Amino acid sequence: MDGAPPPASPAGLSAYVAVSQLLGLTLLATTGAWLGRYRGGVAWHSPLQFNVHPLCMVLGMVFLQGDALLVYRVFRHEAKRSTKALHALLHSLALVIALIGIVAVFESHRTKGIRDMYSLHSWCGMAAFVLYLLQWLLGCGFFLLPGASFSLRSRYKPQHVFFGIALFALSIAACLLGITEMLLFNISDSYSHFVPEGVLANTLGVLLVAFGLVVGYVLTRDDWKRPPLAEELALSMDFKTLTEGESPGGGSQ
Repeated sequence: MDGAPPPASPAGLSAYVAVSQLLGLTLLATTGAWLGRYRGGVAWHSPLQFNVHPLCMVLGMVFLQGDALLVYRVFRHEAKRSTKALHALLHSLALVIALIGIVAVFESHRTKGIRDMYSLHSWCGMAAFVLYLLQWLLGCGFFLLPGASFSLRSRYKPQHVFFGIALFALSIAACLLGITEMLLFNISDSYSHFVPEGVLANTLGVLLVAFGLVVGYVLTRDDWKRPPLAEELALSMDFKTLTEGESPGGGSQ
């Protein structure tokens, strides 16, 4: 009915989403505090250009990517088209910010005469970014742009969901490797003595893991998945009929 209020969210979902956002904002603040207090801050045309890299990767590849994954859980009763657009927009913003972070580290290395792409962190990080870009392109091709049939979308959707979660986990792993690498490069002599910078950076790592676990839990709860609206089911049947030539009463795939 038009005047009926939307159904309530499942018990516990709002609390977990709120915790995820609190963790996300805290890890961003912790990243800024680490870079500002112990690494001199952030600037582009200066020796501090490298610090743009960890800030952008945490913001883009972790926080915004995680929020993009949560869109279909949070906006459960909004139109599918609007939810899909927000999902794609957040992923696009995450990609742009991550690209800025990658450019920053390559330019910083070139200025300082440091070799590129030799560490495990760089391998995992670049793999995460390239695969994330590929995931974004495939997602746009299958779900945003016209052309893909209903059956193609249905077959690709499980892979899209799985690799979305897998790339989110890989991004967090790459960040953890990067934190350890920065600490070993900068405070290797004092790291084992529980110096404040080391403790703060380790805390950032714990926050990254906690954020990933909470987001992952929300995403893997089957009873928290976004239910299709009645009009979406009708549109889905019409789309299947148009793309595959089946009648609405035909058998299911």
